[in-house]
Amino acid sequence: MNRVKIYSTGVCPICEQTKKLLTKWNIGYDEARIDLDRDLLKEMLEVTDHARMVPQITIDGKWIGGFTELTEMHMEDELDELMVN
Repeated sequence: MNRVKIYSTGVCPICEQTKKLLTKWNIGYDEARIDLDRDLLKEMLEVTDHARMVPQITIDGKWIGGFTELTEMHMEDELDELMVN
């Protein structure tokens, strides 16, 4: 189990970009497809205070936001500890 979790759908281009960036940055993640599993949708709504857009990202179970917040964290070197060697 990875520390990063991405709530996504199969038709979301920003979700795909997020996964590509995490892979490029060598950060492992688990994907939760909310379009395939209603329980995951309910989980996302609880974790994110009812966010309606994807991707939504958690680190260690804490909601950080979406793609923009993730890239800001990367630019501020806040993701270094998540890198898999």
